[in-house]
Amino acid sequence: MKKTVATLAGLGVLGAVFMTRYPLFGRRPSKSDQQRYARSAQFSNGKFQNELPFQLKMEWDTMKSILKDYGRELPSLKPVKPLPVVPFERRTDGTEPRVTWFGHSAFLLELDHQTIFFDPMLGRAPSPFPKIGGGRFQTTEQVDLDALPPIDLVIYSHDHYDHLDYHSVLALKDRVGQFIVPLGVASRLKGWGVDPARITELDWHESVETNGLRLTATPARHYSGRNGLDQFSTLWASWVIEGSKKVFFSGDSGYGPHFKAIGEQYGPFDLTIMECGQYDTRWSSSHMLPEQTLAAHLDVKGDVMIPVHWSAFTLAFHPWFEPVERVLKEAKKHDVPVVTPMIGESVTTASQTRKWWREVR
Repeated sequence: MKKTVATLAGLGVLGAVFMTRYPLFGRRPSKSDQQRYARSAQFSNGKFQNELPFQLKMEWDTMKSILKDYGRELPSLKPVKPLPVVPFERRTDGTEPRVTWFGHSAFLLELDHQTIFFDPMLGRAPSPFPKIGGGRFQTTEQVDLDALPPIDLVIYSHDHYDHLDYHSVLALKDRVGQFIVPLGVASRLKGWGVDPARITELDWHESVETNGLRLTATPARHYSGRNGLDQFSTLWASWVIEGSKKVFFSGDSGYGPHFKAIGEQYGPFDLTIMECGQYDTRWSSSHMLPEQTLAAHLDVKGDVMIPVHWSAFTLAFHPWFEPVERVLKEAKKHDVPVVTPMIGESVTTASQTRKWWREVR
């Protein structure tokens, strides 16, 4: 009996050490950090909160239906061919915002002679155990970081693995001028060796100005966490970028009235980059359906839209190409211009939609 108790105690200690030391989990905000976050209207009872009631735990019947779907062979969850990748070409002129999409929510925004990398997840799997987690879709080429221009800013929407990637941070940290993140996410970056002097944390509706650009963290309806025990310990956000043109990035978010409020306070926007993919009615509080993506674009008073959060990983049960097909159908009803770049392709608000995914699906 004593041996059993000692063994269980030892396993508990090892488990606790693993949860705090495994690098891919990332460092949690300290107690002093949490005391500092108490000034935030979003922080209560030691956790960050959504503006609307948000329940992460699901009913048992819902969980059973999800587990059942995991056991089914669903069609078209992945492309049948490697996705084509367009080699990056440096910009030589032009004043329009230029966006280069690298799959999922990773995109490079060039605006007013500054280069901003949003959610640069370039890793092989959105998982703390990449060899086990669902891998990235096959592509014809890999992203060549050496081909990219100097990166002035990296901005993260939140700390989930499909947005904040340990290996990508290590590859980028010495190539970036400044990291701008929601409250709490700095702790992850610091734990991975990013100089604290190069990290700026923002609460919702806080802004920072850099070389003529104004960057503002705005609300989203989502959650955070990397190991199952640290959920809601860091903040999540959408982003407003204001310069000679105005750009909005939704981050991950369920649909809600915050989009209309953002449109009233910060809109209209020349360009929106909107979450569109990895959805399911069973978790619609944290991810939008494509029709809601279009509604959110209209709410924030967007002109041209680029749908992201698709075409890299299978994180839901819909066909991999369904998000873009559904959002284009909805956009046609409302006469909304939508640009759908290939991976690695650089586009502007004047670019045309090309349904490239139909050639590889």
